[in-house]
Amino acid sequence: MKISKIILLCLCVGLLGGYFYNNSLKEQTVVILATNDMHANIKNFPRLASAVKACRDTTDRVLLLDAGDRWTGDAYVDMADEAGLPIIELMNRLGYDAATLGNHEFDHGQAHLGKMIRQMDCEVVCANAVSDTCTFPVLKPCDIFEVGGFKVGIVGAVTNYEGGDHPAGHASSFVGVRFPDPQEMSMKYGRELRDKCDIMLLLSHMGDDRDAELLGKYTDFDAVIGGHTHVAIDTVVNGTLLTQAYKRLVNVGVTRIHMKGKKVERVEFDNYPLADYAEDEEFAAEVARYMSDPELGKVIGTFEADADKVGLANWMAEEIRHEAKADIGMYHRGGVRLDGIDKGEVKFADLYNLEPFGTTICMMEMDKKAMKKMIISKYNDPVNAKEAHRVDLFSTVPYTIYVDEKDMAYDVDFPGLRDKKYEVAVPDYVFKTYHDMDYTSSEQFGERISNILIRRLQAAGSYTPDNTPRQQTRMPVSCSDKQ
Repeated sequence: MKISKIILLCLCVGLLGGYFYNNSLKEQTVVILATNDMHANIKNFPRLASAVKACRDTTDRVLLLDAGDRWTGDAYVDMADEAGLPIIELMNRLGYDAATLGNHEFDHGQAHLGKMIRQMDCEVVCANAVSDTCTFPVLKPCDIFEVGGFKVGIVGAVTNYEGGDHPAGHASSFVGVRFPDPQEMSMKYGRELRDKCDIMLLLSHMGDDRDAELLGKYTDFDAVIGGHTHVAIDTVVNGTLLTQAYKRLVNVGVTRIHMKGKKVERVEFDNYPLADYAEDEEFAAEVARYMSDPELGKVIGTFEADADKVGLANWMAEEIRHEAKADIGMYHRGGVRLDGIDKGEVKFADLYNLEPFGTTICMMEMDKKAMKKMIISKYNDPVNAKEAHRVDLFSTVPYTIYVDEKDMAYDVDFPGLRDKKYEVAVPDYVFKTYHDMDYTSSEQFGERISNILIRRLQAAGSYTPDNTPRQQTRMPVSCSDKQ
């Protein structure tokens, strides 16, 4: 009888052990919700809140992450009593878990960035921002988060590929902070965390092109949650998922990591359009409070037709040419922050959002040879790849870039321009950051370009956009025949 009881006890223990073993191998899913390049678009935040709450209602294994560029881009955030704070308060309310730095986090200076970081409830991680200043806090390069019994390691990284060994922006914003190579630092801390975690993520503001480069030589991350290049991407590079959720809270990225025991079984990703979600009432009321400034909602004038990105760039190039009394105006693609403005009333906030960086005008004296050199150098830029191999400078004068079979520019034709010197007006960002700039004199204008646009439209009352491209690329017939 005693032996039978022992056998029964052993059998029960064995069955229970088998139950717990099988249960531990039952597939479980960790969900990563991600935003990137929000650029302070608080108008869409109530829809994001609805999407996040809907996910959290179905599982408690959720992390909410941001891949950088949280502010600079919306008048109601950038011109608040404390610039940037509205987006931070909304992120805190929604319960973000971690974020990394974007280049635009530095737009208002390091002291401001330090203050914002100290007010963020989530962890800010960045492996390649090394501070020697007292205004900018020392950040963790990485961190480990417990999510439903799983350890999720997150390494953060920010670009330094736009020249000057720092993120894109004015050099004065980065004094005292070093930015070692983000790929090398991502790999370094990835190796340190890998054996301590069940899941490894890279939270990157390098851009999808640079993320892909990294994954070509290092595969220990289970997924890359990316930003910086403003694309919606869902791809696999060298066996690792590479994602990005576009920009300005158009989408929320959803990465599903399926686990068997403590091992990653498979990883899936979808971009979910936030337009499909109703606004969360609590967050909508909060956003309405932030957007209640009557001055920012003031109507400046009207557009007589829809303007697309080319039409806006054409207008901006013409307005800085007129303001500087220059012969030629040029505007860079990255400085045109809206994809379009619809026909009808144009408000103060619209024109601020079109150019939110405090950019001013610089006028240079250049001949055709110097302009060709500047345009060819930018087109072939081997460092800032996201801005290369495209028309980057919209101009008031037409020109054609000639490219070879490898899409490398070798000549620029300016029909109608003579061999003489011209006064060329450009945004100061172009003057300070573009390479191969040959000019014989330069002049700076102190007024913000956004204020110039506001003043000019207000004086005119209305404007009819011209969306006709004035610039193009062309391959010689002999090359195109080979294609």
